[in-house]
Amino acid sequence: MTLPQVLAVAIFVIMFGLITWGKVHRYIPALGGAILVLVVVFLLVMNNPEHIRNVLNLQQLVDRKFWFPHEGSLPSRGINWQTIVFIAGMMIMVEGLAKVGFFRWMCLGVVRIVRYRVIPILISFMLLAGFLSMFIDSITVMLFLASVIVEVARLLKFDPVPLIIATIFASNTGGSATMSGDPPNIIIGTSFGYTFMDFLTEVAPISWVCMLLAVVYFYLAFRKRLMANRPDGARAPTEAYPRPREAIPHLGLFLVHTGIFILVVALLVAHAHIGISVATTGAIGAVLTLLATGKRAAHTIRQIDWRTLLFFIGLFVCVGGLEETGVQRIIAEGIEGVAGSNLTSVIAIILWLSAFASAIVDNIPFAATMVPVVSHLALTPGLHMDPMAFSLALGTDIGGNATPIGASANVVGTAVSEREGHPIGWGIYLKYSLPPMIICIAVCNLLLFIKY
Repeated sequence: MTLPQVLAVAIFVIMFGLITWGKVHRYIPALGGAILVLVVVFLLVMNNPEHIRNVLNLQQLVDRKFWFPHEGSLPSRGINWQTIVFIAGMMIMVEGLAKVGFFRWMCLGVVRIVRYRVIPILISFMLLAGFLSMFIDSITVMLFLASVIVEVARLLKFDPVPLIIATIFASNTGGSATMSGDPPNIIIGTSFGYTFMDFLTEVAPISWVCMLLAVVYFYLAFRKRLMANRPDGARAPTEAYPRPREAIPHLGLFLVHTGIFILVVALLVAHAHIGISVATTGAIGAVLTLLATGKRAAHTIRQIDWRTLLFFIGLFVCVGGLEETGVQRIIAEGIEGVAGSNLTSVIAIILWLSAFASAIVDNIPFAATMVPVVSHLALTPGLHMDPMAFSLALGTDIGGNATPIGASANVVGTAVSEREGHPIGWGIYLKYSLPPMIICIAVCNLLLFIKY
């Protein structure tokens, strides 16, 4: 390896280690690594400012093809601005939905429909988490679901930990079904030019087979624990519980923001047919939300999780350092050396490597790292892009379920639980999440073999 390659790898490994360590917010090591790549690797060692221009990729933002890809596609390299703009737009839209009580209204409605019975709540919340995560980032889904689960658990007097673990698994699994569901899928989809419908037709059937298996698994694993302290007749009268309507502070605004959400979902589904990018879809959702918010628009913008956006920018720069120095090509050649041009072997390697790597480290940086590797592998005769890209999506999303730090939704869900007085240790989390992760990845492997 050359000196630039060694430095790029060293910076990336240190950044990855600091992110996994978790003692500082992940945007700090990501931005620190990005600065080192730009200054040390590209300027001081390689003495080539052109690499900085390639990685920052700012010219894409003023290119019509970025917003309207029907006029032609743009090469994917460096900072993936499609991902940044889309996530920022969805953050604004979700903030508007939260303010009008959309998520709490939906959760309380589900609880009421199943008549406040604990086991049906477990099943329905898993299905709700999986469905919502197909359209809204799984991090956001868990942020609100975990809080509502704790509230419902206090009302019905049961342990919320099983529900939180089960809904974390469901949100990551459901998020694997679509391009907008989980950050790794957004990165994969925008990098390779896939559409929402590509994921929906190719990945969603496999994801929902895993979802149904997960529902059965967690039902069998948790039914005795959930019912242990609930003798018959322990429930209070239905009137004692909050009604869904109580979650809505202003009905008019609730209807407006719900309409915006429905419109954005429709645009996501049809964006390839009407010639707009996912970034344009996110921007439309953000603009409409800010207009509906009115005087509180500035406050809504301030509520955006800017640290997460900075994390993505720094991460893409660090990955760009690996790509520009040729490290990604070396990794791809290593995988090809092991598996050759045998697609079956390559699918298995990518799927299981992604699953176990994402269990150890956050699945977002791993997915970003593997995208250029898959691009290089796709140049090999006999290796097709689709099965490799979708294996990467399933492996990172579902594999991230295995540990409390495997995906951002896990970190959010366990943090909310701990804040509310119900800490979830590594032991209990691994006991209930690692086995279904392995089962689901094995099923994914089988179904991908059958399909491709």
